[in-house]
Amino acid sequence: MSAIKKLQVTFDCAEPERLARFWCEVLGYVIPPPPEGFTTWDDFNRTLPPEDQGSWFACSDPSGVGPRLYFQRVPEGKTVKNRVHLDVRVGTGLVGDERLATLEAECARLVALGATHVQTLYADEENESCIPMLDIEGNEFCID
Repeated sequence: MSAIKKLQVTFDCAEPERLARFWCEVLGYVIPPPPEGFTTWDDFNRTLPPEDQGSWFACSDPSGVGPRLYFQRVPEGKTVKNRVHLDVRVGTGLVGDERLATLEAECARLVALGATHVQTLYADEENESCIPMLDIEGNEFCID
């Protein structure tokens, strides 16, 4: 059996570039440089047929460790709960009040970027606290 070399997470969305830039801010990801021969992504997009302009965008972990995120425009809007979601791990190794304070601070930062705070799930006998959220297009994710 061969090892997986790369993983990409793909989002169906209405506004690929806007959503990619949101996730860059959330994760500290970067927009890769435009294809060779183009100064900007706008320059590249202008070479595409009108129906393909702005139809996708991507971002990546500058350290090369995390998966590439790919955003593709689709005609239909989001209608049901995601079957898969991202967990943004900001509280790893923290417990109790320290963990909750870290999660709440990150929640406030992400709300300022346009995310929606769904609820705060407080620690119990089995689980530590986490905060379910929605990105700017309504996709579910958690900070934990």
